[in-house]
Amino acid sequence: MKIFISADMEGISGVATNQQLKTPSEYQRFRKLMTADVNAAIEGAISGGAKEIVVADGHGNMSNILIEELDPRARLVSGNNRVMCQLEGLDDSFDGIMFVGHHGREGGSETAVISHTLAGICVNEMKINGEVVGETEMNAYVAGAFGVPPIFTSGDDAYIAEVQETLPNIEAAVTKRAVDRFAAELLHPEEAQKAIRAKAELAVTNAKKHQPLELKGPVTFDIQFKGSQQAMMTTTIPSVEMTGPKSIRFTCEDVVTAYKHMWGCVIIAMTATNGVLGSVNA
Repeated sequence: MKIFISADMEGISGVATNQQLKTPSEYQRFRKLMTADVNAAIEGAISGGAKEIVVADGHGNMSNILIEELDPRARLVSGNNRVMCQLEGLDDSFDGIMFVGHHGREGGSETAVISHTLAGICVNEMKINGEVVGETEMNAYVAGAFGVPPIFTSGDDAYIAEVQETLPNIEAAVTKRAVDRFAAELLHPEEAQKAIRAKAELAVTNAKKHQPLELKGPVTFDIQFKGSQQAMMTTTIPSVEMTGPKSIRFTCEDVVTAYKHMWGCVIIAMTATNGVLGSVNA
């Protein structure tokens, strides 16, 4: 059995504030905790019958997991120059996808810890075919195009409740209780990792009982940005149209193509946030 793990950082054990992920001394601590949470998922998956595991580091610069401390039974996709963002390396050879350390969407639960959708600096809301989505739901739709079912996730309780509205049967390990966007009641990492290990094992053991989240094309993305300059600059992609001062829309024939399209728009919007694009040729 072959398992894909998409790992983020906001939902891992111990995290409650943005400063923990950005201040150099704190960030190094939480890289270790992220790696430990991923290792717990790997251990559980292997106990459940997984023979091959690929981990895609999906937070920030996508180079957070410490390869020297990662369980050697897994391979790591690291680095941020990727066409498929948090899903780089995924294809139809996998039997299940697991989300470790994920978080609530922008504009979702009021208490989900460090909630955002892909890029907090620019994205205010994302919709797929009219449905508001966060990263987990969006990634699950893309995995569904490859016939890969979502089987496990970990993060705070508000995020878990949010995701289970779309994925009611996903196995979930709660790593903390959300108090506010930048506050949480934390489990000790050892306890959180024990839960991750147990739920990951259960998820892989029962992987064949899970169904892919399928979405037939055409697929329309609506993205609302935080600044008008971000929206406007995405229209350098000819198929993108503005639907409001800060909103865009595009339609693709399938969800994988639409996901790549979305990621390109987000990259442009991030770059345009402070007018950086205007100095590209300076």
